[in-house]
Amino acid sequence: MTITTSTTTGTTGTTNPATAGDPVARFLDAVTSGDGIPAGIFSDDATLDATVPMWRLEANGADAVRGELGKWYGLPATLEHVAHRPFPGGDAVEIDLSWHEAGVPHAAHQLHVLAVEGDRIVSDTVFCGGRWPAALLAEMEAARAH
Repeated sequence: MTITTSTTTGTTGTTNPATAGDPVARFLDAVTSGDGIPAGIFSDDATLDATVPMWRLEANGADAVRGELGKWYGLPATLEHVAHRPFPGGDAVEIDLSWHEAGVPHAAHQLHVLAVEGDRIVSDTVFCGGRWPAALLAEMEAARAH
């Protein structure tokens, strides 16, 4: 298994022409843009299976998947850490992202298991620890120090 890890600082929000054919790269660009998820990343029959704190949800079809994820990624964000774990037919992508919401810093840690066919994502199975505001981030940091 190959694991590629990269750290990104700053908000991307632009499409890199070198990755235009890579749906995972386009997805990560969309996560940081603050503009939601554009058409063309997910296949027409794509599925989303998301486990979030105290809930599990599903969406079927590109528009429904884009609509749900657009709620998650509606603000410009920074990818603090990205780890790719490719597998035949897809990529497991672990991300740490941060953003400001109503002036308050937030962060999240997510794992997206993305099945890919050609230049489209056909499914996203995602595990998300939640949206953590600055006060909770400080509490977690203090607990780590012990």
